[in-house]
Amino acid sequence: MILQPAFGIVALLATEAAAHGAVTSYIIAGKNYPGYQGYSPANSPNVIQWQWPSYDPIMSCSDPKLRCNGGRGATLWAEANPGDEVTAIWQQWTHSQGPIIVWMYKCPGEFSTCDGSGPGWFKIDEAGFNGDGKTVFLDTERPSGWEIAKLVGGNKGWTSNIPQGLAPGNYLIRHELIALHQANAPQFYPECAQIKVLGSGTAEPPASYKVSIPGYCKDSDPNIRVPINDHSIPQTYTIPGPPVWNGAGSTKKARDFTA
Repeated sequence: MILQPAFGIVALLATEAAAHGAVTSYIIAGKNYPGYQGYSPANSPNVIQWQWPSYDPIMSCSDPKLRCNGGRGATLWAEANPGDEVTAIWQQWTHSQGPIIVWMYKCPGEFSTCDGSGPGWFKIDEAGFNGDGKTVFLDTERPSGWEIAKLVGGNKGWTSNIPQGLAPGNYLIRHELIALHQANAPQFYPECAQIKVLGSGTAEPPASYKVSIPGYCKDSDPNIRVPINDHSIPQTYTIPGPPVWNGAGSTKKARDFTA
């Protein structure tokens, strides 16, 4: 009599989890790193990813959880050099509308005391909308004009590069998906992981490229509160936040996707 409702609750939680998504593993400088298993934490006690509490979306630009999905610090970190590739892999993703943004943040000291506070976050990659506005609109599912659609399904990866010449140190890397499929109701899905950047670089982004999270957007911004089903508005999209910082003397490489 008691087991049946418990099973139903577990099944409901599993269904809700599958409806959303989170980064569940990484490939950094050619090495595989498991992510945090939020619904099975005992299976991932030591990982590079901050321990997020839920797949559920964050619904406001001012929510403190926006920084790293409410996550806590990790026990491990990856090592990489400027120019190395970082691939974040989503075990499940559903929505075909919204931007992808990849951020980094230089910790002032050890990872154990790094909380990502203050205006230190800078973009290293982003992807948005390139539909024609005539046959492919902001809300079009197939074909989608959003690059985020390449993540839909299971075990899909997004690859970015650590900026060339980046000064060594302890960094957080933050992968963020903003799902815009519901009109005027954005859903934020961010996760953070820890990377120790090696090498002898000296480059750091200028202050104009840095923001606080929360703080880089407002709920009233037109690229946050988007009436996505209204085909009478301009079918264009400006990704929120500062410009992407590519590092010292670098050009952006073509993106790769893992199946």
